[in-house]
Order: sequence, then structure tokens, then C-alpha cells
Amino acid sequence: MNDVTNKIGALYAYDIDKNGLAAQIDPSHLNERPKNTEGYRWVHLDLEHPSARDWIEAQTDQIVADSLTLDDTRPRCVPHNGGLLLNLRGVNLNPQSDPEDMVSIRMWICGQMIISVRRRKLMAVVALREALDAGKGPKSVSAFVTYLAEGMTERMTPVIDGLVDQLDALEEISIDKPQGLRAELADLRRTTIALRRYVGPQREALSRLGAEGGGVLNKDDQITLREIIDRITRLVEEMDAMRERCGILNDQLADQRAEEMNRNTMVLSVVAAIFLPLGFLTGLLGVNVGGIPGAENKYAFTLLCLMMVIIGGAITLLFKRLKWI
Repeated sequence: MNDVTNKIGALYAYDIDKNGLAAQIDPSHLNERPKNTEGYRWVHLDLEHPSARDWIEAQTDQIVADSLTLDDTRPRCVPHNGGLLLNLRGVNLNPQSDPEDMVSIRMWICGQMIISVRRRKLMAVVALREALDAGKGPKSVSAFVTYLAEGMTERMTPVIDGLVDQLDALEEISIDKPQGLRAELADLRRTTIALRRYVGPQREALSRLGAEGGGVLNKDDQITLREIIDRITRLVEEMDAMRERCGILNDQLADQRAEEMNRNTMVLSVVAAIFLPLGFLTGLLGVNVGGIPGAENKYAFTLLCLMMVIIGGAITLLFKRLKWI
């Protein structure tokens, strides 16, 4: 089933019984009541389909339709008119995509009906659909929500752990070869901030779901949800720590660069100071006027060179005593 072969853009449509056995529904029959009243119905739509919003408006009110079809959303959980609006985000694991470009799923949960919409594929939803096809899917609306939240969290963990490993490697490299790391560090910091922008609100949305979703979640799934929230909290704390570590490492690289520049400037200044009196002597003796000392002496140039070596050596020795070099 896809949005090309049906008129409303339904990607998946299932009736799921209390044992987790799912039966696909033809989109043309979605207006009919479920035959099994002990289960629930899930309809997953593609928002890129031009008729998806029309069907949503026919099934819900204007507020729900507007919320589900917004161009950009943030994770949130809002009780409304006996139902629940739930927006979540998952890492983008689609080919040739950046994980920090997180994919949203918007859901309207009311009674035994779940309407979800998306613009891009979300792997956690694909896994949920595969579990339903295998007869191992969630057996209730409550289990559906926690199953999806857990799947999205599981896919975040390796991505964020990979960023932590990348930062660890940069910190080790910075000890020996600090050059050229600032661009990689900036990309890592930008990725972390982009992920943190959505993962933090997602924790708040799920916390509100646990507090205000009593009509949706049963006690067992509320316990599962608390575990999910704890894992997301760990991920948020990990990203906060990464952001601070990135800032510290950036300051260290900047200090190393400034120290290197100061050291090079010091060397150039010392060299200039050594050659300054020598340049003065050669300039003074190089003027083209009469009376230059040693003009008639064939050993004058040799003596001048020797004197300049002695002066340069004395200045160098003085700078060493002063610990300038």
C-alpha cells in the first residue's frame, strides 16, 4: 500500500486485535468501523499526497488537522478534545542523509484510533510496520506509543555514542597534532546542537505524556515510558557534556594557536633585535661620503666582519641570560 495506489496517501492502514495480529485495510474502507472492537486502528499517511489533509479534516477537527499538517514541528504532547496530539522526532537514518536532520512523526490518538503522518521515512515506523506484519506488533494503543518511542530512542543511542567517540578521538589527536582540527570540531559541535534542539523537547513531550496521558497509557506502559525517558535524559546529558567539551577543546586549540603565534613573533623579534645594531653599522659605514674609517686599510672589511660577529654573539648571549631565547 502506498500513496500512488490510493486516493488519500495512506502508506499503512491496519486493524490490530488484542493479540497484536494486524489486518491491512483497503483505503477505500477506512470510513467503515473496525469489526474487532477490542483492538485498535492505525492509519499512517504521507503528507506529500495532496488528498491527505482532506481525509484528516474529515476524520478530525480543524485544530488537529492544522497541527498534523504543519510544515515544521517540534516534539510536544497536547491533550485535546478527549484525544492526544503527540509529535516526536527520530534520527534520520535514510541513505545519504545527516542523522541530525531529524524526521518528525505527528500523531492523533483518540480512543482506539491512531492517525499518524510523516513527510520522510522514519526507520522506527518501518520497524513497527514489519513487526505488525510478522504478528509481533503492539497489542494496544498504549503499547503502540511506547513501542514507537522506544524504537526511536534505540536508534538515537548509537548515533550519539558515535559522536562521543568522535570527540574522544579529536581530544586525543589534539595533544599531538592540533592543526586542522577546528573545522572537524565545528562540524561536530553543530551536529550536537542540532540533535539537542529536538531531543531535549522530546524528553519533555514524553514526560508530559506520562503525566497527562493516563487515558492512553496503562500502568505497565507508563513504567516502560519512564525507562525511555531516563534513557533520553542520559542522551541529553551526554550531548550537554559534549557541547561543553567541544567548547573547552576549541578554547584549547585557540590557546595553542595563540601560543604558537606568540612564540613565532618572539623569535622574529629576537632576530630583528640581533640584526638591528649590525644593520645600523653597515648602513653607517656604507654612506658614500669621505672620511669613512678604514677606507684605505685592506684589513678594514675583515675587522668589520669580525666586530659584527662579536656584537651579534654578545647580543645573543645577553638574550639567553634574560631568557628571551
